[in-house]
Amino acid sequence: MALAQVILASGRSVELSVLRMAETYDGLLMGYPTREMNDGIVAEAVEQAEKDYPSFPVHLVEPPRESHEIRRPTFGPMEQLPRVLCTGFFTSEPVNPELDSVLHFSRLVVVWFQADSALPSPGTATPGLCDVPWDAKADDREV
Repeated sequence: MALAQVILASGRSVELSVLRMAETYDGLLMGYPTREMNDGIVAEAVEQAEKDYPSFPVHLVEPPRESHEIRRPTFGPMEQLPRVLCTGFFTSEPVNPELDSVLHFSRLVVVWFQADSALPSPGTATPGLCDVPWDAKADDREV
């Protein structure tokens, strides 16, 4: 049984079977997040997903970034990502319509950021998560 189901903008239903969540700024002891820091966090999240799932395709949902003006820009302009970094393993029907859906499935590891620690659902999934280009990114596998 899946942890969650998401309906993509394309109408495809995908199931989440593995989910890892972490606080986006875990370990930030001083200062505030900047664009450069966020670029590193995003790149590291994708690299970690590729390392954890070496034979799986990985897709990044570009996170929204909020810029904030601060009174003393010691480290440069402040920029924030959503609070929770998520990495999920999703499966669905095969991308290739000629494959038997009893014997084949498609799969994709997705990295995204969201505001809270709630499981994605058809009505509450992060908008970017619903826009994953599944047919272009996922690959088909035999059961």
